Amino acid sequence: MQKHYLLLFFYLAFCQILAAQSGRNQFYITNQEPLIVQPYTALPLGAIQPKGWLRKMLETQRDGLTGKLDSMYALVCGPNNGWLGGTGDSWERGPYWIDGLVPLAYILNDAKLKAKAQQWIEWSIKNQRADGYFGPYPFDEKKMAKIPGTQQTISEDWWPKMVMLKAFQQYYTATKDQRVLQLMDKYFRYQLKNLPQNPLGKWTFWAEQRGGDNLQIVYWLYNITKEKYLLDLAEIIHKQSFNWTDVLTNNTIRRLNPYPELHCVNVAQGIKEPLIYYQQHPEAKYSLAVKEGLQALKDCHGFVNGMYGGDEELHGNDPIQGSELCSAVEFMYSFESMLPITGDVYYADYLEKIAFNVLPTQHDDQFMRKQYFQQVNQVEVVDKGHNFANDHVGRMVFGTLSGYPCCVSNMHQGWPKFVQNLWYATSDNGLAALVYGASEVKAVVAGGQEVSFVEETNYPFEDKIKFTYQSKNKTRFALHLRIPSWCKKPVVKINGQVMAIAMDKIVAIVREWSANDVVELELPMTIQFSQWYEKSLGIERGPLVYALKIGESWREVKTPEFEDTFYEVTPTTPWNYGISAKHIHADSMQIKFMGKMADNPWNLANVPLQLTIKGRKIPSWGLSQNSTAKIPYPSHPHVELGTPLEELTLIPYGCTTLRIAQFPVIDVYRPR
Repeated sequence: MQKHYLLLFFYLAFCQILAAQSGRNQFYITNQEPLIVQPYTALPLGAIQPKGWLRKMLETQRDGLTGKLDSMYALVCGPNNGWLGGTGDSWERGPYWIDGLVPLAYILNDAKLKAKAQQWIEWSIKNQRADGYFGPYPFDEKKMAKIPGTQQTISEDWWPKMVMLKAFQQYYTATKDQRVLQLMDKYFRYQLKNLPQNPLGKWTFWAEQRGGDNLQIVYWLYNITKEKYLLDLAEIIHKQSFNWTDVLTNNTIRRLNPYPELHCVNVAQGIKEPLIYYQQHPEAKYSLAVKEGLQALKDCHGFVNGMYGGDEELHGNDPIQGSELCSAVEFMYSFESMLPITGDVYYADYLEKIAFNVLPTQHDDQFMRKQYFQQVNQVEVVDKGHNFANDHVGRMVFGTLSGYPCCVSNMHQGWPKFVQNLWYATSDNGLAALVYGASEVKAVVAGGQEVSFVEETNYPFEDKIKFTYQSKNKTRFALHLRIPSWCKKPVVKINGQVMAIAMDKIVAIVREWSANDVVELELPMTIQFSQWYEKSLGIERGPLVYALKIGESWREVKTPEFEDTFYEVTPTTPWNYGISAKHIHADSMQIKFMGKMADNPWNLANVPLQLTIKGRKIPSWGLSQNSTAKIPYPSHPHVELGTPLEELTLIPYGCTTLRIAQFPVIDVYRPR
């Protein structure tokens, strides 16, 4: 017995030496040669458990549309779906739902949700063709016309398979079901054989522009099987994909007259493709392309909340332009994909901005209705026309099936995948908290020890985060903590003692950890001001954007266009305010914390904190096309407005439905 343990000890020590030499995490699925070393590696699904309001968001999804979409949207996600062998819809919408349902089910360890997802998993596995194709079969169109309830022609379009592959990837990390690897291997060999004759863009342009999603899973499987053909397939997929590297760097996105014909969701997904491919070809042009493209989006189409005008084509940076819910969740997924490849906290900052500002506003408190488009300056939500590139019925209202139905299927991945990316394993077999939220993580580190940290925080509303090591065994490893770019004076304490830290983007704490060791991270949040469209003013504190608090009146509406009802929202308090230039400094603002945190802080009733600032009404600023009229340029002295200076209440953007978040600036004096 002693000899057995001695051999095991030497084996583990040898593994540690190899891991240290290779710089690759030895316990989790991570890049293998010749792919670059990942500084961070995703943990298996279920290793991270949310707490506090984050858990409430997932439980609300479980009780809301995510847990009920097969009955609420039975025509598409019910038993007649083509991905269940039926004659119904066979494209993206079913897989979209499963891509969010799988992580939700396994994070919450919910048997009912797992069973729902398993039906889709089993059908794809058991009905994979001998040649490797999986998914709904291409039927003869003439025969299909005779089948009652047929929704659309089924083709071998590559795009919806990419979504289902993402769901399979997550399912495998939770279950280790080896059939997933077999299905992927057969399918990727099928792609290797067929893509030369039937390229990604043959059936639809969606697959061509979203090829990075396909590429990502090919690399993931390679990191498990090390089958060399997968690297050859990766080259083909990259070559056939839309050339995002060029588009992100050749000023296409900066073109304003006319705007570029780029679909908003394709941009959110395509932005990551150069960095995905960079893993096989680490050339600077691929990594630089992503940041250059993001800067172009911000400069020419960007909003203070981190999104961009895309309703549905890119549409400039006027804060009345829409941003699509699918764009938000796919943008988040792109940042979650790029962060572990690069270790660049820029992507973690960006991810938090979307998650804490955009995502909560675009679904209701019960997660039963969603808003297809949202506006940064949104003063009414009505079923009327707007200045959008795509302005079909129901794009703005809160409904289940209002707007195009991609979002009602795709919205489910947002919160679960965010939770899944709070923590990572490190290349030196440690742990990293790169995105912050109340949670508990269990992971294997160092020489194979399973350890646990509990993260307690009211972040992003408060700036203190407490990590408690809860494992019994003393273990030496590194804990990495991200310092956000907006934080200038972070403080790290270990068991009450302040730790001297360099102002790096990542703080690595290397020590032997003992039970109940506590790390306290303080990220002081200062008020920041930024300038946007027509010199409008954005106000931020930490990761949160702040917006004018506007009273809301919700009205349920029924129209012939939709089977279900939807809600319109109109203001009960004035909204047409500008901020006085004299008071645009932090000293003139007051911060008020409202007391105990609610389970769901993302609404007017439960606002955790608020700011105040001075401003005036602008009587001439009204409505146009059911949105705010053109934002007033800062040229009016207060005597021309004829309105008194008032104290305005600002609340976190994510707590609003109606809001002004990019403010006109007033009381600006210019010498003549």
